[in-house]
Amino acid sequence: MLTTTDLHVELAAEAGLVRALDGLALSIDRGETFALVGESGCGKSMTALALMRLLPDNGAVTAGSVKLHGDELLTLPERRMRAVRGKRIAMIFQEPATSLNPVLRVGDQILETIVSHTALRGQEARARAIDWLRRVGIPEPERRIDSYPFEMSGGQKQRVMIAIALAAEPDFLIADEPTTALDVTIQKQVLDLLRELQRERQLGLLLITHDLAVVAGMAHRVALMYAGQIVEQAEVGEFFAHPRHPYARLLLQALPEANKRGGSLAAITGTVPPLWTRFEGCRFAPRCDRAQARCKEAPPLEDKAPGHPARCWFPVQDAAAAVVAQRPATGALEQPAAAAAAASGASLLVIENLSVRFPVRGGLFGPRPAPFTAVDGVSLRIEPGRTLALVGESGCGKTTIGRAITQLLRGTALIEGRALLSGRDLFTLQGEDLVAARREIQIVFQDPYASLNPRMRVVDILEEGLQSLRRQWTAVERRQRLLAMMDQVGLREDALERYPHEFSGGQRQRIAIARALAVEPALLVCDEPTSALDVSVQAQILNLLKRLQRERGLAYLFITHNMGVVEYLADEVAVMRAGRIVESGSAARVLGQPQQEYTRTLLAAVPKLRQA
Repeated sequence: MLTTTDLHVELAAEAGLVRALDGLALSIDRGETFALVGESGCGKSMTALALMRLLPDNGAVTAGSVKLHGDELLTLPERRMRAVRGKRIAMIFQEPATSLNPVLRVGDQILETIVSHTALRGQEARARAIDWLRRVGIPEPERRIDSYPFEMSGGQKQRVMIAIALAAEPDFLIADEPTTALDVTIQKQVLDLLRELQRERQLGLLLITHDLAVVAGMAHRVALMYAGQIVEQAEVGEFFAHPRHPYARLLLQALPEANKRGGSLAAITGTVPPLWTRFEGCRFAPRCDRAQARCKEAPPLEDKAPGHPARCWFPVQDAAAAVVAQRPATGALEQPAAAAAAASGASLLVIENLSVRFPVRGGLFGPRPAPFTAVDGVSLRIEPGRTLALVGESGCGKTTIGRAITQLLRGTALIEGRALLSGRDLFTLQGEDLVAARREIQIVFQDPYASLNPRMRVVDILEEGLQSLRRQWTAVERRQRLLAMMDQVGLREDALERYPHEFSGGQRQRIAIARALAVEPALLVCDEPTSALDVSVQAQILNLLKRLQRERGLAYLFITHNMGVVEYLADEVAVMRAGRIVESGSAARVLGQPQQEYTRTLLAAVPKLRQA
């Protein structure tokens, strides 16, 4: 259905000529799901934009071919290409909140596709739009067709994006990270929907993602990209059972699982090189644990194993290096004796009957609306040196709990109950007592780019907390502390003089962790700190958190919907739904023998690697 041959894409940038794609070759059949995976910056999304001819103004296809049903797309004039987009080939973009027009009703955005690519008009076109909203699972489609994007949840917005993409019934669909940052239950609904629609219409599907478990459950074939090139391609079962490129093996070994508890994940050193680099040898060699002298020559994509080509001079062949995708053995979630011993002391944080309500503004006339209850009677307990994972769907109140106990909701919410930190009630503290408590509890936010001030250097970002909460330290002591923290989180000293935009996502998250740890807290609230990170960067952050907990006895309240992270990191688990805790206990019991139907549903929705 879709074939690309020797595709080259270049972009003119201030740093130089960016070679985003270098000789890309793909072939995707009707009814097939082809997954394109790899770290951020390797060229996955640029591949999608090149296929759709939606490259930015500074980008161009410099060589190669893209054929859809044998028709060359790269030579079509733009007027004819507009007829192809939406009608024959469509795309679901990564972030529906920014892809949907906020000032247009969702129905108008679906109608735009229908009117542009079909003969339907008026009520017939509106009926088709309502039918697609119904088919993608939007409740009350006759009413919701007149809703604006902000009136819908993240999962519903993603379904609207799918409806827009499929409204003209295309033959081929590109899905660019369609489930990033969605809850596991919403993610399962979206993936099930794509699978069903593909089966009905025999769609060809190019799935771009960094979630390897999603690939295992959805794809027929998979290609792994690195620095603008495909470095491995195989049937999905063969790829997960016997990865041949060292990069593929390390990515799979970096996945957090219960049977890796107590050890470090296989984090890949370094980052994807900038694509303006003039490559001479193997592009992965600087990060490869198997690099040899011959790797100074660029390897071809060779099919030494039938149907499983790899771009490596020394592909993985020994059985010991194979990654077997299977569930951990019974007992893998049991805690080490050292961790169990750490729980024998008094609790560090005790939350008793916590309720958080937000005032709701009413109109000029009529009764004042009742406050919105985000958290309703929650009780939790965290011991020193332990990790409590708080899991649940978006909107259940997880982040509200984290913000409440870190005193970020004072004056904006009605808070009832108690939060005792080392015996002191956080909600009644004032003045110097509150400053002392802030030293003991810090928070790491989900998005480090949004939580770090872009106008401040790293040294100023880190010193800000020290000057407020460790006023007794001299300037020399603060500087020594900053240097020690940079070393602890794996960043060089010269990073102190740089700005946040000069770092990768994983490095920015390390800076956010350093800022929180610089004041020497006893408890760290981690609010989805790895949700938008690549597998390899996630492994680096989890290894860092694990090491800091072991060295400093830190306690973590870890807010997440990634069950693999929970299996690897958590000692206890609390499951939230609609502002309440529905189940809690040890990680072994909650994940291995859930008692509540909601917990079982949540765990059943988690995508898993196939059995090898």
